[in-house]
Amino acid sequence: MAGPGTATVQFWYDFPSPYAYLAAMRIEALADAAGVEVIWRPFLLGPVLEQRVEKPSPFQNAEPAQARYRRRDVERLAAEYGLPLTWPSNYPRFSLLASRVAVVAAAESWAAPFSRAVFHANFAQDRDIASAEVVTEILTDLGRDAAALIERAQSPENKAALRAAVEEALGHGIFGAPSLLVGTELFWGNDRLDQALAWAARANRAAT
Repeated sequence: MAGPGTATVQFWYDFPSPYAYLAAMRIEALADAAGVEVIWRPFLLGPVLEQRVEKPSPFQNAEPAQARYRRRDVERLAAEYGLPLTWPSNYPRFSLLASRVAVVAAAESWAAPFSRAVFHANFAQDRDIASAEVVTEILTDLGRDAAALIERAQSPENKAALRAAVEEALGHGIFGAPSLLVGTELFWGNDRLDQALAWAARANRAAT
């Protein structure tokens, strides 16, 4: 747990994002090496993208040449990082239930293993993370009471918490996933992960 005045990295992510997958599977090890604490912040990117003029998405609605490039970019990066990659047969895959469970997990400090498992299911195993069955299997594999957690995730209070996370993201100026927040400094994208961690590490060194 970070102490007063300690810089942390808030990791804002949504499960359909392949770049968030690349970042999520690496961030804890990199943060440990940098001496920085990660705060996992699940949110929904869809409502954020809806704020854009004519609602364009730079990934899903990209021009064909750009879409091909971005797909190949993810494939190259996954190979570079040594991460498995199987493109979801349904992309982008709906993930509302998983995101609601992630909100519960974040409140109880086990969002990291749950979220990594969901990303792995989606981008390494091509499993339907929109399915309650798949989410149940992931929770069970983590030793969690799946039925109770899914019930809590679907509660009005937790649904409101996820909506509030979206509003908070918008308030921070977040416009894509993954996004990393260090204090008021915003870093967007998997390719800014190292920079965000270095920024937090410098702030922590300056505070000592």
